[in-house]
Amino acid sequence: MRLLRLLKILRVALRFGLDEFLLGHERVRALRVGLRTLLFWRDLSAPRAVRLRRALEALGPIFVKFGQVLSTRRDLMPQDIADELARLQDRVPPFPGEQAEQILREAYGKPVGEVFARFDSRPVASASVAQVHFATLPDGREVAVKVLRPGIAGIIAKDLALMDAGAQLVELLWADGKRLRPREVVAEFARHLEDELDLMREAANANQLRRNFAGSPLLAVPEVYWDWCSTQVMVMQRMQGTPVSAVDTLRAQGVDIPKLARAGVEIFFTQVFRDGFFHADMHPGNILVTPEGQYVALDFGIMGTLTEVDKHYLACNFIAFFRRDYRRVAEAHVESGWAPPGTRVEEFETAIRAVCEPIFDKPLKEISFGKVLLRLFQTSRRFNIEIQPQLVLLQKTLLNIEGLGRELDPDLDLWSTAKPFLERWMSEQVGWRGLVRRIGNELPFWSELLPQLPRLVQQYLAHDRDAALREQAQALLRQQRRNGWLLAAVAVLLATLAVLRLLP
Repeated sequence: MRLLRLLKILRVALRFGLDEFLLGHERVRALRVGLRTLLFWRDLSAPRAVRLRRALEALGPIFVKFGQVLSTRRDLMPQDIADELARLQDRVPPFPGEQAEQILREAYGKPVGEVFARFDSRPVASASVAQVHFATLPDGREVAVKVLRPGIAGIIAKDLALMDAGAQLVELLWADGKRLRPREVVAEFARHLEDELDLMREAANANQLRRNFAGSPLLAVPEVYWDWCSTQVMVMQRMQGTPVSAVDTLRAQGVDIPKLARAGVEIFFTQVFRDGFFHADMHPGNILVTPEGQYVALDFGIMGTLTEVDKHYLACNFIAFFRRDYRRVAEAHVESGWAPPGTRVEEFETAIRAVCEPIFDKPLKEISFGKVLLRLFQTSRRFNIEIQPQLVLLQKTLLNIEGLGRELDPDLDLWSTAKPFLERWMSEQVGWRGLVRRIGNELPFWSELLPQLPRLVQQYLAHDRDAALREQAQALLRQQRRNGWLLAAVAVLLATLAVLRLLP
């Protein structure tokens, strides 16, 4: 079976001329003319990036998803390929409703009719890993039921093994292979898929995001019904809304479109900088909008997280960027350990200035955050800066948000919309507000520690006194040993003299 899959991959690769990625290496130079002559019938007039996208679409949903991941690795991929792969969308035929019911029967141990008051076997959405059906719980609540594709874990495991083997060949045969680190990309893709194959993990992600935005007028997140969830099934509140891409329909409903675009930016920065937990798959297919202009988030398989260290690094960089303090940006990279210790800060500063100065001289609404990040990634690659996976997800999400925002409102000024929020957040992080907040966070610990201080001080002093007494005792023992040796030596001397006096 794996051999047949491999043969199909090779056939599709040859059909779309992907061999050119390998034939550029000197080791296989002799094969170029022969292979191109043998496959003269191929139409290779399209650019290489377009042919790669079409090949991934022909290979099926797992390869499509892999292409989507590749499009986010702009630190590794050439720009033309990353731009083209960003156009990939999950267009996957649904699997039969009878199979979905069988999976539910296995998950619950009883027929679907005994679990739900109503279950619609016709799927309302279908993607590469799962599909969604509408249903009604026995108490009348309307729900969405997400069901994993049958046998998807085995299919993914086989395709990942083939991808890893292909990545090894790319590293071996393609001149640029080692620099692009294809095996690392495949491993990252495997981690994403592992998260998506466990719907309990996705349910936990949804619950966390819902808790973070409880009562928010900007974003609604469906409630998870845990009693009906398993690793293969996720049951959540059915949400109502219009796809965010249906701008004309939203406008007809009276939604303020420019306000909606600004709200999307605020939601993103709130997730990133307030919570350090953000939805990392914010394409239009995962977003609805209510008639009141509130966003509705769907599909929580891919979430990004940021540590306090990450957020502090971002704060330092944003402050420096707003002040055009490029030296501070370079120093922050070195201090964080992402830049190699031997990096020359002056050269890195100059490279960053070359990226940013042309941008800051433009009107704010003409500045693209996405392009800034892309050029910074390219600069980082020149200086062997270590790429952080969580920041790659952040970049991907920012590109999605910016693209969505400008689709809603072409005049959206992402920088001016984000700047007040960022300045307020940075003040809270690194200013006096941040100091007050950190003291507040430490107060519970201090309140527990303060009553114990007298006892801890007494224990320390007692321990210190005991240690001093032990040291004094050890000194006395050492002195006694020295005195003992001295007394023995005197006794020997006296005995010797006595013996000498007795001799004639």
